[in-house]
Amino acid sequence: MPYAWKEREELAKVERDIVEGERLAAEQVLRIGWMAKRGHDTKEAEKLLRNCEQSLEQLRRHQQLILDEIVRREGSEP
Repeated sequence: MPYAWKEREELAKVERDIVEGERLAAEQVLRIGWMAKRGHDTKEAEKLLRNCEQSLEQLRRHQQLILDEIVRREGSEP
C-alpha cells in the first residue's frame, strides 16, 4: 500500500467534488442563458456562478496541495 494512502483517498474525494462542481457550474451557465433569453434578472444567478467558480478554484488548489504531499511522501508523481 502506498505511504500516502490517506492523501490518495482525499485526492479521490476532491476530484469527485471538482467534477460535481464543474457540472453545477455548467448547469448554472445554462440557467443564466435561459433566464436572460426570457428577460429575467440574472444578477443573483451570476453571483451564484461566481461563488461556484471560486469554490472550484479552492478545490483545485487543494487538489494540488494533496498531489504535492503525495509526491513528497512517495517521491514520484501519483
